[in-house]
Amino acid sequence: MDSGKNMTIEEAIKILWAYHHVNHELSPADLIFVLGSNDVRVGEYAATLYTQGLAPRVIFSGGVGRFTNGWAITEAELFAQAAENAGVPKSSILIENKSTNTGENVKFSRRVISEAGLPEPQKIIALQKPYMERRTLATLEAQWPGVEVMVSSPPLSFDDYITNELPRDLVINAMVGDFHRIIEYPKQGFSSEQPVPPEALEAFQVLVEAGYNSQLIKGVSLPWEV
Repeated sequence: MDSGKNMTIEEAIKILWAYHHVNHELSPADLIFVLGSNDVRVGEYAATLYTQGLAPRVIFSGGVGRFTNGWAITEAELFAQAAENAGVPKSSILIENKSTNTGENVKFSRRVISEAGLPEPQKIIALQKPYMERRTLATLEAQWPGVEVMVSSPPLSFDDYITNELPRDLVINAMVGDFHRIIEYPKQGFSSEQPVPPEALEAFQVLVEAGYNSQLIKGVSLPWEV
């Protein structure tokens, strides 16, 4: 594989950011499924979609994860608070606050829905951070068969996404780590295979070789090392 010497870091960032988006057009669904993370804007975005009438109920899923183990409350509870403050009534909210990864988000949320006496949704809108759209889709395709899935995220460019709480280097490292998981997790049955165009793989290599490697899967070879 070419080492990507002709691609700049800024070009690689834009390519990988675009790759992680699946660009689904949203339509009314049975449920908005919010997967927890370190970005509360996803909870606020859920409220926007709810108030637009895209689903009658929202489930917030997430305990603590790689980036949130220092929070005072769980991801689900914090996101639910943000959504409630933005206009989602408590009666329309379900909370799953035990999961620690994307697969558990799905498994535990399905259990919460069942225990609430609700029918299994046929169509859902899944929300995550922008650079986790594709991995969310891949996970749902593998672990929630039979449900129609639309995936979305707060509509932000890479530059607009960066904040004091979510600085540039942290986001790039996380984005690179999620790309590595998109490649590797299907081999373990965690998610479905996703198309990986050569320019996205090249962008991944450029960023890894530039030192953005803190969130790679430990002990797993990179594609150009195999």
